[in-house]
Amino acid sequence: MPALLAKVPADLRVIVVDNGSCDDTADVARALGATVVLESVAGYGAAVHAGVRAATAELIAVMDADGSMDPADLLPMLDDVEEGRARMAVGRRRSSAAGVQPWHARLGNAAVLAWLRWRTGLPVHDIAPMRVCRRRDLLGLDLQDRRFGYPVELLVKAQAAGWLFREHDITYRPRAAGTKSKVSGTVRGTLRTARDFARVLP
Repeated sequence: MPALLAKVPADLRVIVVDNGSCDDTADVARALGATVVLESVAGYGAAVHAGVRAATAELIAVMDADGSMDPADLLPMLDDVEEGRARMAVGRRRSSAAGVQPWHARLGNAAVLAWLRWRTGLPVHDIAPMRVCRRRDLLGLDLQDRRFGYPVELLVKAQAAGWLFREHDITYRPRAAGTKSKVSGTVRGTLRTARDFARVLP
């Protein structure tokens, strides 16, 4: 967490959502100047929604805090939305080395995005692991999923609403030491996530 927060551009306000963490992440984040929001309802979507509600800025950015992505990559995405080149700018992960993304996670991601491009014409190739849009626009989509289906529901509803997307390549690095993804860390986790995705697919 300290290493990640040190990379956040100075003019960005950081909100960290504590979604039942068992370590000292919340205390460390507060000590480093981040706003910490507690969300008792478990789930990725619940955590993101809590952060969005707590935000006050017009533009909001979402990314994981596991060290796999660089916050500096948000800057051109913020520019796209602020200057009207996109309603939502999204990141497309490009692994920094072989094996950074497990095969089952890559396969599941590719299958979901291929389906969405075929069914809806969605012009993106990743499930928006890093994204920027206007807060009021996001709340206006009235997203309901509070689990791992949240980013897929977001893409589906944004596409249906006619949003203009712009996709940026972002470098995807190994997670911080000692952390493990609930999604891609195991085949079981990936299958559970796939089930959540299936619930919101058109």
